Amino acid sequence: MAKKALVIEDDGNIAELVRLYLVKDGFEVAVAENGALGISAFEKFQPDIVLLDIMLPVLDGWQVCRELRAVSKTPIIMLTARVTTEDKVKGLELGADDYIVKPPEMPELIARVHAVLRRYEGGDETAARRLTFDNLVIDMDSFELLLDGHRVDAPPKEMELLYHLASSPNRVYTRNQLLDEVWGFDYFGDSRTVDVHIKRLREKLEGISDKWNLKTVWGVGYKFELTEENAK
Repeated sequence: MAKKALVIEDDGNIAELVRLYLVKDGFEVAVAENGALGISAFEKFQPDIVLLDIMLPVLDGWQVCRELRAVSKTPIIMLTARVTTEDKVKGLELGADDYIVKPPEMPELIARVHAVLRRYEGGDETAARRLTFDNLVIDMDSFELLLDGHRVDAPPKEMELLYHLASSPNRVYTRNQLLDEVWGFDYFGDSRTVDVHIKRLREKLEGISDKWNLKTVWGVGYKFELTEENAK
């Protein structure tokens, strides 16, 4: 049976975009345009997950989160334009499970929805979505790239590319393989797209460790290379 998602969002364009992507991913979706309607829809729709804006009319997202948490443990992802650390901490302290800044990258949003649902369902897939190497953590559930213990901003496609390469250390991928497997078979760009993303990743990863490397295999493509000692 399809999972159900409730989107509480007063911006009609964002609400419709999120709804379309969730429906495409197999969710049954309900949308509410203010906080009061959101609480009412929650009671009637009984969703598996809630995507909740903060700046809502009638009742703001903080109050909606409080009221939902008083009666339910249903996972909540805050979806908002507010970007301060204080806002994020407040949302998490009220019981939100994750926090995404608008406008969201849709692949990231869908990935986070699945990650939160897996945590609630006690699935085993979470560990497989986190790769750890020397001074490097690639966490696809939280879409976080940690370099030497510090979070580094990386767009979703850079994260997906690095994760894909690092999932099979020392395997060489051609540019076309990466376009097919990371961007998707219906992507109409050219192989230079891969080169640009590799270049940006190298700028972020430079000097982090001598135990692994994002390496060009001339005339073929790219690989995430481990030193011989770490490859054993």
